[in-house]
Amino acid sequence: MAVITFSSDYGPFDHYVGVCHGVIARIAPNVPVIDIAHGLRSIRHGGVVLAQSLPFTPSGIHLAVVDPGVGTARRAVVVVAADGSMLVGPDNGLLPPGADALGGVVGAFELTNAAYRLERLSSTFHGRDLFAPAAAHLANGVRIEELGTRVDDLVRLDPPHVEVSDGELRSEVLFTDWYGNVELAASGSDLAAARLTGDVVVSTAAGSFDATVGRTFADAVGIGLVVYVASGSRVAIARNGGSAAAVLQDPDEVTIRAK
Repeated sequence: MAVITFSSDYGPFDHYVGVCHGVIARIAPNVPVIDIAHGLRSIRHGGVVLAQSLPFTPSGIHLAVVDPGVGTARRAVVVVAADGSMLVGPDNGLLPPGADALGGVVGAFELTNAAYRLERLSSTFHGRDLFAPAAAHLANGVRIEELGTRVDDLVRLDPPHVEVSDGELRSEVLFTDWYGNVELAASGSDLAAARLTGDVVVSTAAGSFDATVGRTFADAVGIGLVVYVASGSRVAIARNGGSAAAVLQDPDEVTIRAK
């Protein structure tokens, strides 16, 4: 049986997620939908969530809507991954990281066939009118070639900023999770290459803060900060018993130095 996963920038207190579920249920009532994450804060955040999540889900249809350019000339696409999965969403850099995590992009098609969207296409809710219907039709077995024309120039975001030197690691922040843990673009291998262990200093625009490089949240001293490699293999900063984001004041970039 086909499975649809769903990720979006829609908020938890709005009706948008539920409406997309309703559209899918009308077209493909027997297809289960797995909600991965909603309230995603940026295109890059969405791409990271797809890359870290989709390898743990069944191969199927992955609907993703983080779409600040909705209603503009940006394309709507379905991307085929090497494992056979199909990712449906805007062509703004959101989908390729998820496809890469599933073996890479092997094809892509623009959603141009009006037969596989809702009759009325709004300018601000393509999740309901375009992307959810396309995902549902694909789950029902519609051939991808029927949805539109092939494209060979998918949009990709530039790599996030990471600098590694002996005793220092500077990295762009990818996202902050529900607990206030701050996840960086830097990888665990970047942390090792910087040779950062033990006591360190974490600096942001808000100031400099003592921290400890550890493996678990409990490795932080008292209620201090801990630098660790998170489950997605990226470097992250947490506060034992609290929010690192609140301490660091929601930074865009972080520098970690040997103390």
